Amino acid sequence: MESNNEAGAEEAQDKESPVSVYYLQNELFPELPSEDVMTSWVAAAAERPVNITIRFVDKEEGYELNSRYRHKDYATNVLTFDYQHEPVVEADIVICVPVLVEQAKEQQKTFLQHLCHLIVHGTLHAHGYDHITEEQANVMEPLEIKILQSLGFPDPYQDRDL
Repeated sequence: MESNNEAGAEEAQDKESPVSVYYLQNELFPELPSEDVMTSWVAAAAERPVNITIRFVDKEEGYELNSRYRHKDYATNVLTFDYQHEPVVEADIVICVPVLVEQAKEQQKTFLQHLCHLIVHGTLHAHGYDHITEEQANVMEPLEIKILQSLGFPDPYQDRDL
């Protein structure tokens, strides 16, 4: 499955929307894919020009950010801080790598499958999509599935209990 992301990267870079991704590599997580690959994943989900920073954090910082900004008492997998939607989407996506790794194992997904899903998910949040209500989820989740499949990844929701 990991080789599929290269084909998806080439297709996504052909999109007309300008995409700027600033990738903060954390030396604690050397197994992360290249900035070009992650930029292609953002591009696949981008509906407008974007300027997105992707930052990778440990569990302690993930907990701090989720506590401070969402008042939740746990580290979450991805947080999106969207600052503007027009004319260019401006956002930060923060991914807690230890939570990503735990969830990938629990859900029997590869690291890359789950990472791609979280980046697509965060990019859609940056565009104003949400999944708090069933109605919102019924819009956002099929879009995630379509984007991920276009990148060569399976439906991330296929095995969940409904």
